[in-house]
Amino acid sequence: MEEANLRKDSHLAIRLRQLEAFRAVARTGLITRAARQMGISQPATSRLLRDFSRTMGFELFRRRGGRLEPTREARYLLGEVERLLDSVSHLEELSKDLTERRAGHLRIACLPGFATSHLPGLVARFLDQRPGVTVTIEPDRPERILEWIIGEQYDFGITDGFAGHPAVSGETLAMRTVCILPRGHRLARASLIRPEDLAGEGLIHTRRDSAFYRALEQTFARCGAPLNSLVEVRQFTAACMLVAEGVGVSVVSELDACEYERRGLVLRPFLPAVPHRITLLHPTHTPLSMLTLEFIEMFRASLRPHVLEEPPPE
Repeated sequence: MEEANLRKDSHLAIRLRQLEAFRAVARTGLITRAARQMGISQPATSRLLRDFSRTMGFELFRRRGGRLEPTREARYLLGEVERLLDSVSHLEELSKDLTERRAGHLRIACLPGFATSHLPGLVARFLDQRPGVTVTIEPDRPERILEWIIGEQYDFGITDGFAGHPAVSGETLAMRTVCILPRGHRLARASLIRPEDLAGEGLIHTRRDSAFYRALEQTFARCGAPLNSLVEVRQFTAACMLVAEGVGVSVVSELDACEYERRGLVLRPFLPAVPHRITLLHPTHTPLSMLTLEFIEMFRASLRPHVLEEPPPE
């Protein structure tokens, strides 16, 4: 019984260096050559083999013609040792890749507009230096994005209208907005646009139940200007495309407007400022991976030119 317990405890003492010494000697047939491959002394290699043989409970090698040949038991063991050491080597490489952010998977949930305008170019740059990294981009409405982040199905979310949740950490940014006009519009020569300048213009705007539309409506009302609704859309990108086609005017996020400027949009500052507030989300109770942290920092930096330095109060 005592011998069995000692045998059981000895198996816990197997070390990777013992396995490496066993493989090296099995491949070379010589202690001296195995020691050279491992970068250690010959006595140290012999000691590793002796300890491994004692742990396994059988002889590992027999000497024949000046070389060491594995016993039948050792030949059977060798295949398992090879697979184990290969797995350890792969794990070390993977660990290095993850530490250097060259491997891993990043899951992003976002508003549909980001998936078609701002994110693709940013993700392309992010992946350029990380050939082992893969990304999932899932666009949806704010309610669904929040559900995914609460359920920890996604690492990072980009949304608006976030009211807070104990399972979610959020950083809200006030994005600068601009008035967009089709090329050749009568207001294209103006240096800035105010609500009263848009009297009589058909306005393309976000959904009436969105926080941004309510803020815009209140701004028009305070200025005593009518808001002439023409088209209601879910995303700023749709408004940009409609204005580029000559259908009305709009007030949208500067970030989105810049993406469509080359299609013929005219951008002008809009006052009083009506910021579009977006929130960067991630699960509260799960530590962020280095990959996620790095992407969030890159994303935040990409927004910086379009963020209001002193956002007006809600």
